[in-house]
Amino acid sequence: MASRQTADATAPAGQRELLSAGDVARTVARMAHQIIEKTALDSGGDHVVLLGVPTRGAPLARRVAERIATFTGVRPPAGALDITLYRDDLRQQPNRPLEASDVPAEGVDGALVVLVDDVLFSGRTVRSALDALRDQGRPRAVQLAVLVDRGHRELPIRADYVGKNVPTARTEDVAVRLTEVDGTDAVLLRRPESASGSAADDSDPTGRPEHPDGAESGAAGSAGEEQ
Repeated sequence: MASRQTADATAPAGQRELLSAGDVARTVARMAHQIIEKTALDSGGDHVVLLGVPTRGAPLARRVAERIATFTGVRPPAGALDITLYRDDLRQQPNRPLEASDVPAEGVDGALVVLVDDVLFSGRTVRSALDALRDQGRPRAVQLAVLVDRGHRELPIRADYVGKNVPTARTEDVAVRLTEVDGTDAVLLRRPESASGSAADDSDPTGRPEHPDGAESGAAGSAGEEQ
C-alpha cells in the first residue's frame, strides 16, 4: 500500500498508477493459470496458439506463453497478428505502417487460438483481429485474453481472460507500459487534463493509431488496444 501511495504521489498530475511492474507480472501469471485451467494445457488438452495484437499484445502473448511453460513444462506457440489492413477506419486514415505478423509454423487450423491484447475498449480491434485470423486458417475455437478491460464496448465482444477490470470514463486513458516496448512495466490511468495534452502522440508508442469511433479520445495510443 505504501509503495502504491508513493507511486501515486510522484506521478504527474492527472495520472494514477493502476498496476506496478510487480502487479503486471502477477497479473500475467494469473492469466496464464486461467488459460491452463480452461484449456487443460497441463494434461495434453487442446492445441493452443497465442497470437498477440501489435504493438503490446505481441510481447504479452510471449510472456503468457513463457509463464505457461514455467507452470506446466509445455510452451504453447506464440506469435503476432497484424490487423492494420482489417481496421474499419482505413478510408478515414489510409496511411498506416504495417506491423509484422508472426504466425507460428504449426499454423492455426484446428487450434484453439487465444488472441492477446493489452487493453479492451470498444471491441473494434478485436473484430479486426478476428477478420485477420480468418485469412490465416480455420481455428477450432478463438478466445480472447486482455491485460485490462476498461469497458465501453461498442460491439458484442467479451474477453475470456481478464487481468484487471478498470471502470473508466470515456475521456480517460488507460496507458499500458511494457518493458519490451517502453522500457518499463506499468498500467496508468490518465485523466483528461494529462491525456489531452498527449493525444497527438498517443498512437506513437504502439504504432497503432486510434480508431475514429470516439473510443480512443486520449485512449488508443499508449494503451495499445483501447478499442
